[in-house]
Amino acid sequence: MSFGIALNVLALGYFKYTDFLIDNVNAIFHTKAPRMNIALPLAISFFTFQQIAYLVDCYKRLVKDYDFLSYALFVSFFPQLIAGPIVAHYEMMPQFIKKSNLVKNYRNIFHGIILFNIGLFKKVVIADTFARYATIGFDDLPSLTFWGGWFSSLSYTAQIYFDFSGYCDMATGCARMFNICLPINFNSPYKALNIQDFWRRWHITLSRFLRDYLYIPLGGSRKGELRTYVNIFLIFFIGGLWHGAAWTFVAWGCLHGLANMVYRLWKKTGCTLNKFAAWFITFNFINVTWVFFRAKSFAAAQKVLSAMFCLPSADGSAKPVWKLKGFLKPFHAKPKMFITLLIIIALCTVLPNAADISNRLLNVPDNRKRCLAFALAVLSLFLLAKMIVVPYSEFIYFNF
Repeated sequence: MSFGIALNVLALGYFKYTDFLIDNVNAIFHTKAPRMNIALPLAISFFTFQQIAYLVDCYKRLVKDYDFLSYALFVSFFPQLIAGPIVAHYEMMPQFIKKSNLVKNYRNIFHGIILFNIGLFKKVVIADTFARYATIGFDDLPSLTFWGGWFSSLSYTAQIYFDFSGYCDMATGCARMFNICLPINFNSPYKALNIQDFWRRWHITLSRFLRDYLYIPLGGSRKGELRTYVNIFLIFFIGGLWHGAAWTFVAWGCLHGLANMVYRLWKKTGCTLNKFAAWFITFNFINVTWVFFRAKSFAAAQKVLSAMFCLPSADGSAKPVWKLKGFLKPFHAKPKMFITLLIIIALCTVLPNAADISNRLLNVPDNRKRCLAFALAVLSLFLLAKMIVVPYSEFIYFNF
């Protein structure tokens, strides 16, 4: 088991972190070693973790199917291969060998089409729309106003929500067409009332992996308070580094680790907040930390955060605060786009998630299902046409 895990970690380290290591060595020792520019294999972060989970489960005698074909199917099942969810052997292999899953199931096909279209709509209509504004604010403009800073950060907050949840819906829908139920990986995380609740809702299977295969083996909360906090911080440090070979990702992970530690201490005091205050603090913390997740450098993160909190920029100049006139002009957008953005984020906190919506649509009366099928066909054509006509961005998690 140790040998297999080491091979997987070394492969991940070589492809993903070699240039990151070279850059840091050059910065520390003032050397000029050239970068290797190694091409990153698609989905290596996901299938590496999945293979590690498989090896550990085999070691614990939780896996009975050791033949290569079963292993290859488990690791490379295409709907969730590229960006998750990170699945466990026990929840997938019984489905693959179940005889009733080897025949066409038109209800599952219809359910999968509904989920797939919901996810594709999230991606190409909502996520890609705000991706353009996030790119302008984070990458293109040399400086931002107060309103421009918040518009940039909230645009990315909306983009990553609908981008990742859209992929999860598409993966779940595609698998459902083959009679396979993938685990829920995304459960309305912007409804969270605390940071712990957020991680129970966002990338659920990654949180499960880090808990089962790292946090618990390290001792979890069984070895005293200090060790518990060290373990919490360590798994978020690793989680941040897993997302990308950059110190901005590490900063994002460390901030979430510290927030989880603070929340654990807060719970021990017995104090409580009303739901709106708890949601407001949680959401704004998430929005601020997404800045580090999105920024290509700490300078870019500083630019956005300085504008958001009226701090001096890197050159020492202050940002205008309450000038509403033309506050989005550098984005070539109107204030109504900012209002639309706020409405969309607000809807994320009240509307049911895709699984609930698809289940409701699946159970409409039979006399309405033809109308629903026609609407789905029109939506599919519209989304395909939009992808052809309007430039679209790749899924964010494809880069990990």
